[in-house]
Amino acid sequence: MRLAAFIRSDEVAIVAAWEDFAETYLPSAAHMDRVALRDHIIGLLRFIADDLDTPQTERERSEKAKGQGSKDGGANDSAAETHADLRFTSGFDTIEMVSEFRALRASVIKLWRAAWDDPEDIIPDLLRFNESIDQVMTESLSRYTEKLTYAGTLFVGTLQNGFRVSLKQVSSSAQALAGSQLDEQQKRLVSQIKTGTAGVDMMVYELIDAVHIRIGAGMTMNLAPSDIGAAMKEVVTEFEEGHPGQKIAVKAAGDLTGSWDIVRIRQMLSILFVSAVKHGSKASKILVAAKANDREVTLSVNIEDALSPETVATLFDPANQRQAKGDPQTDEDRLDLGLFIAEGIVNAHGGRIDVVSDEKQGTTFSAYLPIKK
Repeated sequence: MRLAAFIRSDEVAIVAAWEDFAETYLPSAAHMDRVALRDHIIGLLRFIADDLDTPQTERERSEKAKGQGSKDGGANDSAAETHADLRFTSGFDTIEMVSEFRALRASVIKLWRAAWDDPEDIIPDLLRFNESIDQVMTESLSRYTEKLTYAGTLFVGTLQNGFRVSLKQVSSSAQALAGSQLDEQQKRLVSQIKTGTAGVDMMVYELIDAVHIRIGAGMTMNLAPSDIGAAMKEVVTEFEEGHPGQKIAVKAAGDLTGSWDIVRIRQMLSILFVSAVKHGSKASKILVAAKANDREVTLSVNIEDALSPETVATLFDPANQRQAKGDPQTDEDRLDLGLFIAEGIVNAHGGRIDVVSDEKQGTTFSAYLPIKK
């Protein structure tokens, strides 16, 4: 039996085999309505069966291999795109999305084997089937990514236009109260409000930056002629005021002027200092250096302590930092977005950032920024 005819005639068995996989290996599927879960798989199967029966040129085959095949519904959403919308709403992640297509492919082929009657039809049908599966998977993942990006944009807009505005109102009220006649307890409470709102505002600011980076929107840069050497010294001074007793040495060499977003550069340097203190011992000396050649400026922050390879491997991925340490998660845990944001700042300037660590040289955080005059 040809594969298209088999899919149509054994639709119920194929869907049942797929549902068995979904119930066992796709956690998000457990929360979905059974009818909706089944209907969308049936829609994909019927599209694939129709595609198998449709003549195809070599050019069309090539376009499919590149994920550029035509949709099944003209101006309307394809079955794959509708499928992606449902999966997004149901909380599927990308791994689950890919896994369900792999399971659908395996379910069809496994059941079809029992119906093979003409060996000459097997290879052509398998090739077309794999092309069709890859096409619907590409369409579905593309739509899913669009939905994810849009959701991230809405999240950023809510943080920026709603949450931060409310925080500003609370902070302004606390500032107004600070100028009133208050007793000592009231002054302490107002001070706590101001400190708390400043801390939350900083976390929201970090989340906005992190989401922009994660969804690929990038960070807006306000480039202007600046001196990185002067900015570095200002950050060092501020850091010394907040960490009295910390040993810091500064070195600068070469022409450190160029076109930078100096506010973002200062933010990035502050993050590197905080990371150095976090990962180093109290006795560790910090060496901050800036040097320039004809192409780029290198900013580096070095501590005498060495980090484990596991720690270095996850420094720029906030989601994996605690997992690498092996520490149990607690209610007080929060994502450390610092180095993730620092990397985004450097990337937005067209540069790169890395960390090198060994017992002899200690640990060095380095940012390489191309010079633009």
